[in-house]
Amino acid sequence: MHDDENLVQRAKQYDEEAFAQLYEKYFDKIYRYVALKVGDRMEAEDITQQVFLKAIKSISSFKWKGFPFSSWLFRIAHNQVVDYLRKRSRQETVELDDKLLISKENPEAILEHKLDLEQLAAATRKLTPAQQEVISLRFAGELPIAQVAKVMGKSEGAVKALQHSAVVALRKAMVGT
Repeated sequence: MHDDENLVQRAKQYDEEAFAQLYEKYFDKIYRYVALKVGDRMEAEDITQQVFLKAIKSISSFKWKGFPFSSWLFRIAHNQVVDYLRKRSRQETVELDDKLLISKENPEAILEHKLDLEQLAAATRKLTPAQQEVISLRFAGELPIAQVAKVMGKSEGAVKALQHSAVVALRKAMVGT
């Protein structure tokens, strides 16, 4: 965290290299979190870029309040995802998966993988919003329990309980399909 404090201080002073290091450090975690929430690779890439654009525009107002810098980024990501899902619910679209059309890999393996992901996505949608958020932050964002608790504004015990109930529910849903 001390390294982040140094990088954030430098980024606040318009040090492009410092922000680039923060970007490199957190891009993959933010991307995985967003991708799990939106279910579309291209949209996840766009949203992740928007997260970092918002971060760079408002980093000067960032203040240390005992939370890791990544918590602030995940809060921005959460808000971007909510905005995206709200807009998407107003306009339904059909997704075309080009990978199945142009891939040189085994089409059966790709289809099986896609079906597994669809089953997981369908099972995840059956969870409560809090359980979905915990699963996204813990497994896609790879955040520790303590940081998930801070991002969600819950106690560590509540996050552990949510994670446990979510995993149990996912297991039941996946076995039932």
